[in-house]
Amino acid sequence: MTGPTDLDSASAAPLHPAAREVLLAALDRGYADPRRLHRPGREARLLLDNAREATAEALGVRADEVTFTPSGTHAVHLGLLGLAARGLRDGLPLAHTAVEHSAVLHAARWAGETVDVPVDRLGRVRLDEVPRTAAVMACQAANHEVGTRQPVDAVRGATDAPLFVDACAAGGRLSLPQAWDAAALSAHKWGGPAGVGVLLVRKRARWHHPFPTDDRVDERSTGFENVPAVLAAAASLQAVVAERDEVNARQHALVSVVRRRVAAEVPDVEVVGDPDDRLPHLVTFSCLYVDGEALVSELDRRGFGIASGSACTSSTLAPSHVLEAMGVLSHGNVRLSLQRDVTREQVDAFCDAMPEVVGELRARVGL
Repeated sequence: MTGPTDLDSASAAPLHPAAREVLLAALDRGYADPRRLHRPGREARLLLDNAREATAEALGVRADEVTFTPSGTHAVHLGLLGLAARGLRDGLPLAHTAVEHSAVLHAARWAGETVDVPVDRLGRVRLDEVPRTAAVMACQAANHEVGTRQPVDAVRGATDAPLFVDACAAGGRLSLPQAWDAAALSAHKWGGPAGVGVLLVRKRARWHHPFPTDDRVDERSTGFENVPAVLAAAASLQAVVAERDEVNARQHALVSVVRRRVAAEVPDVEVVGDPDDRLPHLVTFSCLYVDGEALVSELDRRGFGIASGSACTSSTLAPSHVLEAMGVLSHGNVRLSLQRDVTREQVDAFCDAMPEVVGELRARVGL
C-alpha cells in the first residue's frame, strides 16, 4: 500500500472535484445577501436560484420544492416535524421505522408519542406493521448502516399518514423515491461541502413550519444562505448523478467482494443487510468475540479507516440500534463505505488483513 485507505465515506465524502471548482469560483461572486437589490445582491440571488434549479433537475423535482438548509439534520427536523404538525395537534403519534437515523429518532421523541415500526433481519420495514394512521410516517430511502433499500413506494400504499423520507444516505447515489411528502438530503454525503442540507416539500403537502421563521429568500429555511457552498453542492450533485451508473456498478461489485471474502475467510462473522438490494458502496459486518473499538484502532494502525458502533453516534461506540432492531449481532461491528475512487487492490488489501487482525484481537483475550 502506498498510503492510508479511507473506507469511511458514509458520514462525509471528500469534496467532489466539481464541487471544489465551483466553490472556489463562487467565493468571490456569491458573498452578498441575496435579498438585496444592489448588483452583488442580485448576483448572489441569481447563483442561489441557479443552484435550486440544478438541484431540482438532478433530483427530478420542482424547483419550488427545493429548500437549502444549514445541514442534513436540520432538513430532517424541518421535513419530519413540519409534516407532523397537524397530526400532533390532533393527538396522533409519529411513526417511524426502527432503523431510522438518530436525527429522525431524536426529533420524533422530542415532538411527542412515537411508534416504532419493526424491520426484518435484512433491515427492511415490515409493511404489515406500518400504521394506517399517524401524524407522519418516516421511512428512509436506504439504511445508513447496513445499506438495505426500503420499499418507500409500498409504504406509501400502506398508510394514510404524510410520508417523510430521509434520503441523506442515498442522496445522489440512488434515484429519489417517487412517494414522499417531504424529504431530506445532505450534501457532504455525496461529495458536496459540509453545512448544506436539502429539504424537499411536495407542492401540495400539508407542511407547516415547526420552528420560528426568518425573513429570508426561502421562507422554509432560516439563517443567511451560504451561496457558494449551495452552488458547489448543486454542481457536485449533478456530477454524481451523471456518473452514478458507472460508479455504482463498480462499487457494488467491490462491496460484493468484501461481503464474500469476509464471510468466507473470517470465522464467526455475520455480514448483515440485503446482499443485493442495497446502497452500492456500503457494507457492515459483525465479528464475534471482538471489540469494535479495538478493531477500528488496529485496522487504522494498518492504514484502513473504517467505522464501528452506531453509525450515527459512533463517537460513543454504543451498540447500534439498527443492528439490534434487525436482531443480528450488534457488537464488534464495522462499517465500510467506499470512496468513489477506491480500487480493487485496496479492497483486496483490506480483506487480506482482516483474518490476521481479528485473529490477533481474539488471541489477546484468550480465544
